Amino acid sequence: MKGRAITTNNTIFNVYNETKKRLERFGIEDYGFEARVIIKHITGFDNKKIMMNYNALLSPYQLNQVEDIIMKRQARYPLQYILGEWSFYGRTFKVGEGVLIPRADTEIVVETALNLIKDTINPGVLDLCAGSGAIGLTLSLEREDSNVTLLEKHTPALRYCKLNKDLLSADNAQCINGDVFTGDCSNGKFDLIVSNPPYVSEDDMKTLQPEVGYEPEVALCPGSDELLFYREIVKNYKKAVNPCGAFCFEVGINQADSVKEILSSAGLKNVEAVKDYAGIDRVVFGTVSEVQ
Repeated sequence: MKGRAITTNNTIFNVYNETKKRLERFGIEDYGFEARVIIKHITGFDNKKIMMNYNALLSPYQLNQVEDIIMKRQARYPLQYILGEWSFYGRTFKVGEGVLIPRADTEIVVETALNLIKDTINPGVLDLCAGSGAIGLTLSLEREDSNVTLLEKHTPALRYCKLNKDLLSADNAQCINGDVFTGDCSNGKFDLIVSNPPYVSEDDMKTLQPEVGYEPEVALCPGSDELLFYREIVKNYKKAVNPCGAFCFEVGINQADSVKEILSSAGLKNVEAVKDYAGIDRVVFGTVSEVQ
């Protein structure tokens, strides 16, 4: 490889170990995981095939690919943007600058949302601040009888949302340009309104990993009021939820109680929080009427 070339043995196994060591030196927290993802990306192999071919030699072109990725990661440019795609809920979503990177914690939102509509036939779903479409498109594919509308204000993110819809063949979904603050799509009727809105406080933005600096700030931080989107969405869209419907939100660390209070104050019932895989309250939901 260029710069710090592997000259003795350019096997998959050796290049993987060298990549892992270099990422660790650069301060990449998940260096082992990222090294595996990089090898899978440049070889096109899954984990099983990599194990079966760990002594196979990489081509000069593949070695240059690895080196290019490593150098970009040294600058802390997000691996997801480098690869141009990322996995979410078992599917591959296209991502790049201008759209929030799907995160594993958000899969809890999908699981909660699916549970909320499990007994609803042909559910109508509205995904607000849809971004790449990770939530709304996943729901549309997991529930093929659903009708999902994804609302996104910002043009770069909406472009990825539409691209992912087409690539995933989510024919029961539609991606619309709109603003939650003006109540776009609030004249419809939905069984579920789901959202992962901007919720990171201005102070917390200063402490995030360097990679986050490449993501669109408007998708992360709502400004001085970190709960602004929750208040506006509930206010503007409560009448758009069917009598047995629900709201479902992703929330930040230590925000669950405040968001629960917003929902309860708006008259929503059965307001609860759901923990993510790390035991952190990550989702808050509430229903328009009491669950029988």
